[in-house]
Amino acid sequence: MTKADLVERVTAQISRTAGPMISKKDCARVVDSFLDAIKEALQEQKNIEVRGFGTFKIRHRKTRMARNPRTGSPVEVSARPVPVFKPSKELRAMVANISIEELDHESEYEETDA
Repeated sequence: MTKADLVERVTAQISRTAGPMISKKDCARVVDSFLDAIKEALQEQKNIEVRGFGTFKIRHRKTRMARNPRTGSPVEVSARPVPVFKPSKELRAMVANISIEELDHESEYEETDA
């Protein structure tokens, strides 16, 4: 799904529930503003939690040794922050097409199995 597809779906959803009160152009501004707010918060090293969807966080990667794929020589990759997304239980259950209770049961099984 592209950003244009997302704007289209949001506009359609709003039109269905509230009537044609918002134009596609206004909806695109809202989507852009939402994404910009997430980017700015991550840039400031802040976490963003959207209940029922997930959490955007900054994880700090340590310095590590890697290999140059062309030459095979070792290269040091410096430490740096990277953005990560952790989906909520509700989103994971929806994607897996199972109930949250089943997801909880699976995670309990994985914890005792490890």
